[in-house]
Amino acid sequence: MPGAPSVTLALDTATPFLTLAVRWPGGERHFSEEVGRAHAERLADATRSLFGEAGLPFRAERIVIGTGPGSYTGVRVGASYALGLGRVWNVPVLGVSTLEGLVRGPGGEVPGGRVAVAQGARRGQVYGAVYEVREGAVAEVVHAPAKRPLEEFEALAAGLPLRRDTAPGGLALLEAGARHGQAEWSLAYL
Repeated sequence: MPGAPSVTLALDTATPFLTLAVRWPGGERHFSEEVGRAHAERLADATRSLFGEAGLPFRAERIVIGTGPGSYTGVRVGASYALGLGRVWNVPVLGVSTLEGLVRGPGGEVPGGRVAVAQGARRGQVYGAVYEVREGAVAEVVHAPAKRPLEEFEALAAGLPLRRDTAPGGLALLEAGARHGQAEWSLAYL
């Protein structure tokens, strides 16, 4: 893609998982680990390690952040870190829904067609969406992210592959950021 940034960092801390990915002209690397509520303790070191494993200097030309839905503290830890790096590096920080990171399967497989994704939102509710997925990323929003009763979402997702309460995929976040990341974004909480 002409004019595309040479190094892009994606990160998400909205779920119990710490999810990171970096892409550069020579390749891509990703990392995901269940950390519970220890995002603040793990994020900086894990990000530096990812760049080190990739053989890259600690610098990106664009950052993609998963904006939630997620826990208040988790979402804010990732957003604060991304905005801090963006300011230090003087690069844009683009936001995409964390739900878009769920479109890849647990083994990293890329579905085609419609996929339903959801995160538990307590009290019998889920925060879910239905997306049309092409070439490993969301191409179209079929049902926008919204908080719904579980039964209502299950009816909406009937017959579709469902990704629920899984780790967001860093590579899916990178793709979403490249395709339609927003410079003006807000955080979503469960």
